[in-house]
Amino acid sequence: MALKITSECINCDMCLPECPNDAITEGIKVYEIEPERCTECVGFYASPTCIAVCPIHCIEIDPAHIEDQSQLCHKFTQLHLH
Repeated sequence: MALKITSECINCDMCLPECPNDAITEGIKVYEIEPERCTECVGFYASPTCIAVCPIHCIEIDPAHIEDQSQLCHKFTQLHLH
């Protein structure tokens, strides 16, 4: 599953440097997560670091991009080991 940042985002910059996949970018109004790059930190950490550092809890699972653990591991491999 990729994650998404909701419209409650206050652009505090906490999540941006935390993403090991460079999946978080500055959007027009709020930060955005590129689903093609988001592995929910699989391959790096036990849980998504962006969620852990978000002070207003506006990062959630994106129901439009559901992936299981093996798909996230495959995405990690494609992004970092090729």
